[in-house]
Amino acid sequence: MEVYLENEQVKATFSNHGAELQSLFNKDTQIEYLWQADAKFWGRHAPVLFPFVGRLKDDQYRYGGENYEMHQHGFARDSDFEVIEKDSDHLIFELNSSATTKAIYPFDFKLRIGYFLQASALKVSYQVENLSDEKMLFSIGGHPAFNVPLQKDESFDDYLVEFQPVGNYLKIPLVGNYTDISAAQDDRMAGLRLTRTAFKKDALIYQLAHPVLLELTTTAHRHGVRLDLPATEYVGIWSPYPAEAPFVCIEPWWGLADDLSSTGELQQKRGIHELAQQQLFNASYTISIF
Repeated sequence: MEVYLENEQVKATFSNHGAELQSLFNKDTQIEYLWQADAKFWGRHAPVLFPFVGRLKDDQYRYGGENYEMHQHGFARDSDFEVIEKDSDHLIFELNSSATTKAIYPFDFKLRIGYFLQASALKVSYQVENLSDEKMLFSIGGHPAFNVPLQKDESFDDYLVEFQPVGNYLKIPLVGNYTDISAAQDDRMAGLRLTRTAFKKDALIYQLAHPVLLELTTTAHRHGVRLDLPATEYVGIWSPYPAEAPFVCIEPWWGLADDLSSTGELQQKRGIHELAQQQLFNASYTISIF
């Protein structure tokens, strides 16, 4: 089922399957900003990553003495959500734990994904509620993909990702599907010029210790996308390699893939969040298009 939010500037389209943003269209310029899920390169638009971000070692984890299997990025992106609230400028989806989810993730929860449209900006919000009688362990994140280039007279290499403020950001390398925290180093970030080889080792991952504004734009700043990350813990920047895919993902995360040193015990997982019983976790980021 598709639903949408629309104002004079933007039309945003969503699916209840995965509570996924599927289109972010500028009505004035007639530019589609969101990747349109061509399976030749990557068949998704902007999936929600929950209850884990990235891959677990051998797609498994242990909790309470039990072993569980979970594929990359968790199950929310492949689950059907319910629309629980819709108005002219906002939309809220909800997913509740079930016998199916508890077979692979042993917590009772309520997950709400909110979208709020104002002028040319779309705020994305996450709310996790722990309905269990014990603490709940989870991660969450976004995976929006943006068309690059946005216009036919441009190329992939015309684009860059600018970090504001400019400064040192801890860069966490990937080795295969897993992070290698032991090899993390500070990287001075101002503008990351997009090249295909930049993604030769998969996503570029940075730890964020303060509010950050990321801008995906052309060198001439003709148009682009801004992501306002007020309290995001990590950001991943990714495009498939060696395929020359015409998109780039900028991914706000509250969690990480398993590290090379991971034991598989969920309570020891780097980047995992602990939520007390009957408590809420809230996070958000905002996408602006120009």
